[in-house]
Amino acid sequence: MRTFIKSWIPQCLWILRSPSRSFHGNNRLLTSQIVSYYEPINQCTKELPEYFNFASDVLDEWARLEKDGRKPANPAFWWVNDEGEEVKWSFEELGSLSRKAANVLSEACGLQRGDRVIAVLPRVPEWWLLNVACMRTGIVLIPGTSQLTAKDISYRLQASKAKCIITSDTLAPAVESVLPGSQFLKSKLIVGQGSRAGWLNLKELLAVASADHQCVKTRSQDPMIVYFTSGTTGFPKMVVQSHSRYGIGFTISGRYWMNLTPSDIMWNTSDTGWAKSAWGSVFTPWICGSCVFVHNMPQFKPEVIAETLSRYPITTFCTAPTAFRMLVQHDVSRYSREGREAGVQCWDSSACLAVRVPQWPARSWSRCSCELIKALLLCLSFLQIVDEHGAVVPAGEEGTIAVRVQPTRPFCLFSEYLDSPEKTAASVRGDFYLTGDRGTMDEEGYVWFVGRADDIINSAGYRIGPFEVESALIQHPAVSDVAVVSSPDPVRGEVVKAFIVLAPDFVSHDPEKLTLELQQHVKKVTAPYKYPRKMEFVQELPKTTTGKIQRKVLRTKEWANI
Repeated sequence: MRTFIKSWIPQCLWILRSPSRSFHGNNRLLTSQIVSYYEPINQCTKELPEYFNFASDVLDEWARLEKDGRKPANPAFWWVNDEGEEVKWSFEELGSLSRKAANVLSEACGLQRGDRVIAVLPRVPEWWLLNVACMRTGIVLIPGTSQLTAKDISYRLQASKAKCIITSDTLAPAVESVLPGSQFLKSKLIVGQGSRAGWLNLKELLAVASADHQCVKTRSQDPMIVYFTSGTTGFPKMVVQSHSRYGIGFTISGRYWMNLTPSDIMWNTSDTGWAKSAWGSVFTPWICGSCVFVHNMPQFKPEVIAETLSRYPITTFCTAPTAFRMLVQHDVSRYSREGREAGVQCWDSSACLAVRVPQWPARSWSRCSCELIKALLLCLSFLQIVDEHGAVVPAGEEGTIAVRVQPTRPFCLFSEYLDSPEKTAASVRGDFYLTGDRGTMDEEGYVWFVGRADDIINSAGYRIGPFEVESALIQHPAVSDVAVVSSPDPVRGEVVKAFIVLAPDFVSHDPEKLTLELQQHVKKVTAPYKYPRKMEFVQELPKTTTGKIQRKVLRTKEWANI
């Protein structure tokens, strides 16, 4: 089984590929016909069209080819749950149902083009319908994870001035508790079987809605979707993504990195509230005509993942590294999977600004213990390493990974921080947008990720990225999970400290001996000065709802008494 690894700085996403199918032939040609117009735009060799709408320009085109018998029989959407229920839609059925949903939003909910809608839903089929329905109507969708608290929902309602909120019957009570202060809200839509006073029911409205709907003509740079940032500093900000940013911007990653065709079935486990769900469960697979597979899992369970991969003909599987490690540690010997013994290859990409694809030659492991990455999704000249003044640094010198936005801002980059011009301006230095990530670029144009700017450890004058130390530690069989942060030291100012979750077989080992063993291991794998001088074995690490390690929580704890 071939494996592609996507690095979401500093988090990674793992993609498993089945080796059994061909990447060529009619399916590749068919995909080429669909994406041939958008690929040169993505490569910056062709102008962005003035108008673009993913629903009409991509999904409806696949429906037409499907109707003409020119597309493989795979469904466009395939949803399952633990109870054995299944939902399958062809592109034609997706089109019909999403037009009905578009009429529900416009007529029953009274929404107009440009209005903002918050959708707090689990992995239910209606989430995908509403995504496409919002595209068709020009309504701006704001997804939210089901784990949002009442306080989170209240803040998002006020900040976004949303006209409508959509949620499930189980989450409706939490939403209702904060509605009295939501002066902009016009309608409430519930997804589920039950009825609730003051709420419209999507299922009931779809049953009587017309499938006759004319898709609005949206400009490429019109806002399509808004995500709230994680709020590591201050309150979460709203990041605006345009129709072209998501609709066209994932053309190359789908075709060359994921190598998707209409014969593929892709399963991405991301929660619907996060941007990765849009990337991996909507735009990337559907622009290639692939099937979007969904398992409605309230919680990650390795046995469910293994059973699903064994039972269904999934060719592409995407999940976070924490989940993948859980899966590897689970006993999968009783599950059959074609190509399981075929070996593993790893490919990286970073924050969707850079990627390594199979066609490029492999490079040896770097001092960061990370396969180097090279810019693809943006023009190579757009991605640079800059200093604190926004000037490009020489090859090999560390700086901030940045994207050139002058004289032209790449359409693949987010549009702005909504209603926050100060925040938007602060993200730019000179001619570049600053990603907040540190790295170097070698003479061949490869970018080496070092770490987040605020995570870098300065120990006795040595700058150390936590990512490279974590990468070294995770290679040791004793380490199940790890986070590295700075810790105060009277001599060096700060030193490297590793918080380690041990693998089950090593829990009973002598901690002092294991600490020395792990320190020696890091010294062998990476530069010796980077080894963790402090180490603490813990039961679990603090993480966000997406599974990202919260180094800030650990760092704050370390420095609390200083």
